[in-house]
Amino acid sequence: MINNNQESKYYRAKERVENIKKFYTSLLSYAIFIAFLAGLNYWIDEWNYPWFLWAAFGWGIGLIFQAVKAYGFNPILGKDWENRKLKELMKEEEEQTKWK
Repeated sequence: MINNNQESKYYRAKERVENIKKFYTSLLSYAIFIAFLAGLNYWIDEWNYPWFLWAAFGWGIGLIFQAVKAYGFNPILGKDWENRKLKELMKEEEEQTKWK
C-alpha cells in the first residue's frame, strides 16, 4: 500500500511538472508571437487601430486557464476539494459494500 501510494504521488507530481512545463512553453510562444504581431501592426498602420490586442486578449484568456490548471488554483471549489471528494465517495462506497 505504501509503495502504491508513493507511486501514485510520483505520477501526480510528474503530470503537474509536465503541465507547468507546457504552460511556460505556451507563455514564451505567446510573448514572441504577440510581440511579432505588435511589430507588424505598427509597421502596417502605426497603431492607428491596434488589432494585435484582439489576438493578445483571446490567447491570453486561454493562457490564464492553462496557468490555473498547471498550478492547481481553483478559487471556486477550494484547495484539495477533489481529494476530499474522492475520499468521501470512497468512504460511502465502502459503507455500502459492508451492508451487502
